[in-house]
Amino acid sequence: MNMASIGFICIFSLIFISAGTATTNAFIKVQCKTENVGRYGQQSLLECVVDTTQEDVTIRVVTWKKDNKTLLVFNKEEITKQQPGYMFAEPSWNKKNMNISLLIDNTGLKDEGDYVCAVMTDSGTDDNKTRLKVRAKYKKPTINSVPETVTENADSTLVCISSGGYPEGRLSWFDEHNVEWVKSAQMEAKKTESGLFELSSKLPLLRGSTFSKYTCVVYNASGDKEDEVTFEIPPKKEELGGEKGINSASKIVAPLVVIGSLIAGLLLVVIVYRRRSQQARRHSTAPLMSDHQAVPYIPGDEADDHQQMDLESQNSLA
Repeated sequence: MNMASIGFICIFSLIFISAGTATTNAFIKVQCKTENVGRYGQQSLLECVVDTTQEDVTIRVVTWKKDNKTLLVFNKEEITKQQPGYMFAEPSWNKKNMNISLLIDNTGLKDEGDYVCAVMTDSGTDDNKTRLKVRAKYKKPTINSVPETVTENADSTLVCISSGGYPEGRLSWFDEHNVEWVKSAQMEAKKTESGLFELSSKLPLLRGSTFSKYTCVVYNASGDKEDEVTFEIPPKKEELGGEKGINSASKIVAPLVVIGSLIAGLLLVVIVYRRRSQQARRHSTAPLMSDHQAVPYIPGDEADDHQQMDLESQNSLA
């Protein structure tokens, strides 16, 4: 047999095999969700199903791999290989179940990446890819001040920290008017030994230009808000009893002094009016008394009042 004949046979064999494979694959199709999102430390699901045009299809082999590492194998009606933490999503999965989804227990950062699921049935074979993205939620931020006590007469710095998140997120500052401080803050993202990120942001505060409160917000890699914390600046000294406190007290005391003066003036007017009325009555009764009985009366104390009453009694008897 010459070289030309051998070449023709090889080409023919390849065409035949390709055609046969295409015909076989036409009966089944592995359908996988393109992208899956898993939570760090929780279970993650990689969704794949076998779609077939045939009835009563039997699955003979299922293989799940990641980076050429075999994670799960079903062959000859049993699971022949299974890495810890990887299993079929259906607890009672069998060869007639077309749901071949993979369940990952206690998802870690190592589980992020591309997966391949290959299936062989009595009606054909097929495979497909799917991807897992791992997300870790950032912890509630904390804020510390340097120095520990923030005053209006000195520069200070607020430090916000949030950790335990993945992928890299960001921190942002807002004042009491919900205005974001972008240019002033300095943020740093550090990857820890676990692969998770720790975010820190410093916000300088200049003397005499601070607001009453500042809020630190942590955002994940997608830009979604995860949590926040608010730091309140202690009130200024004058608000606690300084010059402003004195002015406030003066505003309260001044009206009381005016009211007291008005009351004292009214009482004085009443007293003067009563004494003048009493004096007018005494003058009207004076002619009824004899010269030797008339006693000059000087208004003033209680004894004089009694003396006047005695004189008036004597005049009435006469």
